Amino acid sequence: MSHANQNPIRGILDRDVSQHMNTTFLKLLDSTLMTVACGVMQKNDKDEIIVVNNNDTPIGIVTDQDILQKIGEAHANPNKTRLEDIMTFPLVGVKHDDTLSKALNIMRNNNLKKLVVTGQDDKIIGMIYHRTITSLIQQKVASTSSTNYSLRAILWNLGTVTQFAGVLMLIPSILATILNETEVATGVFLMSALLLITGFFLNAYGDKHPLNLRGSAIMVLASFFILVLFGTIPYLYVSPYGQSSFADLFANSFFSSASSFTTAGVTLFSTPEDLPDSFTFYRSFSQFVGGLSFIYLIMTAFYPESKLVTMRGFISGKIPKLRELFATITIVFSIYAVIIAMLMFYFGERNIVDDFSIAMSVLSTGGFMPDSAILETLTLPEYFVLMGGMILGTLPFGLHYAFVRKKFMSIKLTHEVGIYFAILAGSILLFIVLTDIREIDSVFTVVATSTTAGTQIIDLGGIGSTPMILLLVLMLIGGCGFSTAGGIKIFRLQQIYQFRKYFKKTKWQKIPSHDRKEIWVALILMVLFPTAPIPVAYHLSNQGYDFSDSYFESVGAITTAGLGVGIIDIDLDAFSKILVGFLMILGRLEIILLAYIFVPKLVS
Repeated sequence: MSHANQNPIRGILDRDVSQHMNTTFLKLLDSTLMTVACGVMQKNDKDEIIVVNNNDTPIGIVTDQDILQKIGEAHANPNKTRLEDIMTFPLVGVKHDDTLSKALNIMRNNNLKKLVVTGQDDKIIGMIYHRTITSLIQQKVASTSSTNYSLRAILWNLGTVTQFAGVLMLIPSILATILNETEVATGVFLMSALLLITGFFLNAYGDKHPLNLRGSAIMVLASFFILVLFGTIPYLYVSPYGQSSFADLFANSFFSSASSFTTAGVTLFSTPEDLPDSFTFYRSFSQFVGGLSFIYLIMTAFYPESKLVTMRGFISGKIPKLRELFATITIVFSIYAVIIAMLMFYFGERNIVDDFSIAMSVLSTGGFMPDSAILETLTLPEYFVLMGGMILGTLPFGLHYAFVRKKFMSIKLTHEVGIYFAILAGSILLFIVLTDIREIDSVFTVVATSTTAGTQIIDLGGIGSTPMILLLVLMLIGGCGFSTAGGIKIFRLQQIYQFRKYFKKTKWQKIPSHDRKEIWVALILMVLFPTAPIPVAYHLSNQGYDFSDSYFESVGAITTAGLGVGIIDIDLDAFSKILVGFLMILGRLEIILLAYIFVPKLVS
């Protein structure tokens, strides 16, 4: 290892244990039964318990491995076994002001993966884990590696993603060919071919290296811009907007492409039923691809699991195997799409291509509808099918994964989902009370807003300021983490609430650095999501629109909810459309990518 890499690692190992210890731990009496202890560990999502005697003096530790080993013994009876029977003793630990290097040596010499941390009065104040130290070293090595920051590494990864996007976009072009819609087939195929060619050249000039968090952020940001830019080609070629100048045509095409791939679902077409069926499918398919975050899927296809650690920076929740997760989610959501399309066809008896377009749109929380009259003629079963699809899209990918791999269902995951449904239920009741809109339409509107699907079934212009504020807050909150929904996300609100007690300066330093980073990210997003739309709203208000309405529509863009009162339409000027398009892209990337790129402390 070179000296360039040794110094940063030594800087990590010389840090005090207190900077990276976990201050939350469990203590139970030595007389506690193993069955009770297991329940406490599961409820608190912990892998170990500090065992104390009647004087509250720590005398040992019980880990999940101790319990598994004991249960495996033929004579063991969990209903009679106490913690004192299976605990490891004496306790091995370090002082809070010892270095991570010392902690690592103690772990190595004692064949341990975790140590207790004691304070000045020798009382236990936390735990330090081997995986924490290892993760810190891995992150530092990655951040100091020149290959990870190199332009050539980013180019290769960007080329890989671009080529895969080109392959995916062959699907709508093939459908257009089958339906004999030549113009659409040509436009989409041209886009696909250019993506493949561009990806080939990017690969040729790049080097294959996994990226760290900052490099991944640059790659993802560039990928979305390339995808949106190339996505304008079918719109430019088909030119479904009527007679207009090239500037207006490009602005309309860029806006529509951004609205598709970001799943904002804001449409410039007042009568989408006039569009060719394959073009409608292309728009919804773009949402499906953007909503499922195909970029992460491609990265998992080219790198081993050990190299994918940095991709977890974009993912909420503790997902054990990213590659398996993404493959499973792709299959599961494809099955969802087929089921929803079949149900819509059964209840509505409309064009099957339109039904698949609807299915992909609601699952990606996009909001595009293939026919302007669909929402006016929905039957009650169709209402529930559409709302069910939106809710499926806003739930964490990990939850869908858990249906297949039940062992990965975690307490934190179910808490986030529970909070989401509590907010949804309360908002539905409040919206019904505040408005005189039909109950089913009220429920549909709140579901579409909270999932950021934005499928708009009512005119929001006349519902009053209080219901509008409610919808605004729901858009900003958004859905669950690591889902197709937009907004700040529930899990980030959980993070801030969980660590609220540490906001005092004296306690802030006790939080592990990784947790501090997560809190900063959540706080930054809570500030930026409501404030970033203000300049766009101000610009729109200068065009003669009401500022409140302009702000509402701008929030709809950045949260990818797409709700509006009619400001953003085909008659909006070209510059404003492009501005709103960039706002949608910024929201789809959750703004945080810019922080990872330009704020070094978030990736150090």
